[in-house]
Amino acid sequence: MKWLEIAREIQSLSQTGLAFSQTGYDKERYTRFMEIAAEIMNQHTNLDKAATEKIFMQQPGYATPKIDVRAAVVKDGKILLVQERTDNCWAMPGGWADVGDIPSEVAVRECKEESGYDVKAVKVIGVFDANRSGRPLEFFHAFKIVFLCEFLGGEATPSDETLDARFFEFSNLPELSVNRTNEKHLGIVLEHYKNISLPAYFD
Repeated sequence: MKWLEIAREIQSLSQTGLAFSQTGYDKERYTRFMEIAAEIMNQHTNLDKAATEKIFMQQPGYATPKIDVRAAVVKDGKILLVQERTDNCWAMPGGWADVGDIPSEVAVRECKEESGYDVKAVKVIGVFDANRSGRPLEFFHAFKIVFLCEFLGGEATPSDETLDARFFEFSNLPELSVNRTNEKHLGIVLEHYKNISLPAYFD
């Protein structure tokens, strides 16, 4: 998907350019580059050009990756997965970090909100380039931090974002929401569950 790489790079350069523009000419030029990125997206997807431009222009400041945080909760050798409402597929609980968040607290909070279970973050399993496995999470580049979490208790409870929460055998997984959780992630989770002294994985 070379067109996506090109559009993403043009958008990020334009965003950074607008953040440091000192003249009206600079702003006009970088705004036009932003429009070109939106035009590329429009030609290759069913996304509305005007809506895409608006999303691009709402990204202020220096362009940096977004952060997706996931909770890897293993209980009795089984991994906790939640069923996403958006695609009916399954993923480790998690989501985007907000400004001001402590990463480990994101994992704990998202797990509670999406599954109903209370957990404690124990260690970082890995830091992944989320745009290098399958399709990107979305247009904007993202990193994924996965925390191994200790199960504390609670009851499975669906949420506005999830339909169900269950524990699965690693050898018998449901259909995964691969932009959120894929087999590579879960393979590394299993390695760290079996040997907690392993160093964190990173791309």
